[in-house]
Amino acid sequence: MYTSFATNHSPITDVIDLRSDTVTHPTPAMRRAMAEAEVGDDVYGEDPTVNRLEALAAGMMGKEAAVFVASGTMANVAAMMSHVQRGDEVILGARSHMYLDEQGAIAALGQAQAVPILENPDGTLPLEAVEAAIRDDDPHYPITRLICIENTHNACGGQPLSVEHTQAVGALAKKHGLKLHIDGARFFNAAVALNASPAALAGPADSVSFCLSKGLCSPVGSLVCGDREFIARARRARKVLGGAMRQAGIIAAAGVVALTSMVERLANDHEDAQQLAQGLAKIPGIVLDPAQVRTNMVYFDLAPDAPLNAPELTARLKERNILVGPTGPRRLRAVLHYWISPVQVDQTIEAVSEILKS
Repeated sequence: MYTSFATNHSPITDVIDLRSDTVTHPTPAMRRAMAEAEVGDDVYGEDPTVNRLEALAAGMMGKEAAVFVASGTMANVAAMMSHVQRGDEVILGARSHMYLDEQGAIAALGQAQAVPILENPDGTLPLEAVEAAIRDDDPHYPITRLICIENTHNACGGQPLSVEHTQAVGALAKKHGLKLHIDGARFFNAAVALNASPAALAGPADSVSFCLSKGLCSPVGSLVCGDREFIARARRARKVLGGAMRQAGIIAAAGVVALTSMVERLANDHEDAQQLAQGLAKIPGIVLDPAQVRTNMVYFDLAPDAPLNAPELTARLKERNILVGPTGPRRLRAVLHYWISPVQVDQTIEAVSEILKS
């Protein structure tokens, strides 16, 4: 069971940066580990720190093996390339990162075709729509090969997808002889929010990727986990993508710290997000249901009669050293992370209130 831990740190600057959890920088423990990391040539499989990180990640996900890559996008692309062949089809969410934010890599690099399915508001894929999109065995059609889900689902408000939904998608994939990949950029946020083990949440999937460089505070890197045969293919895909690194133990060391000491404290970020959501929801001109905030992301809208639009509110907040991300003309996102304290959350609520009153 996950429990909440006190956050004992101070921000390096006075800026309250809520644009993303990607703005996190390494903790003092990570910096020490990086400075002291034992390294070798990872392309030869000789970096002991990378090997330790990969074994740790695979074990936590309940998979046979893992490969360390440079980014979440590289992780998803390497996984996709390892599952599909030229001319195949990939079923995934219409608002997913893999469909919207990876430069069409499914087509450009995997030479496969994406079939987007509109997600439910909670980020889940409607199973009947997924099944309807699976192709019959017909020489006129592409071969449906892969289903992808995103957990947590960013564009759907950072919603965590349950073990039960993942099992249902996995069962559907297995029924039709398909593979299932989880884009788990913030996978540990989902596990903490659901009070589920990462292995249980990843169990139905043939592969899962997750980022070290978001809420876990590592400066760089992601991992792809799966069975040994799949990871061998993913390692080859990493090479052709330019992601085969040499003495990568220096950055992998921060990842080891992340996985051994930063997971359970993600509950703090979720609590801070709820604090922010409840405070913003009380401000006239803000449209927000705190019950929809389940992890570390707070999406909120400006009412039609609010005096400012999203870019204008963003600019006014920046004048006060508070950074948020506009995601539409009247929609904004704030992401909580290790380097944001509850006091700063209160300061943000107060600033938004004052600006919208002025």
